[in-house]
Formats: sequence, structure tokens, C-alpha cells
Amino acid sequence: MIVMIADEQILSARQVCQNCLMSDRSGLPRWQGDELGCGQALQRSTSKQARVYKCQMGFNVTQID
Repeated sequence: MIVMIADEQILSARQVCQNCLMSDRSGLPRWQGDELGCGQALQRSTSKQARVYKCQMGFNVTQID
């Protein structure tokens, strides 16, 4: 599941990305392999940490299971 992190809230990516010009046809962020295609990594992650990205709209984005 792809989620957006805003302050102390976790938002559905579908809720936020459906109006973004950078989203894919289904209204979700563009994932290319294990990387977010419409943002930049904020930190290097380890196998125990989730990879967090900053999208073009300014949200923090991560993929959780």
C-alpha cells in the first residue's frame, strides 16, 4: 500500500494523487521498480527501514505492507 505522510496523518495515495499531473492513469504515484518516479528519496534506507520519498507536490510518500 502506498501512503502519504502529512504532519501526524497518514493519507491514502489515491486520495491525494488522483489530481496530480505526475500520477499514473490509475491515480497513483509512478513507481519504477522500487523507486518513486515522481519524487526524490529523502534518506538512504536499510533493510529494516521504509524508504521515504518527497513527491513533487511536497508530500512524504512511502510504501508499506
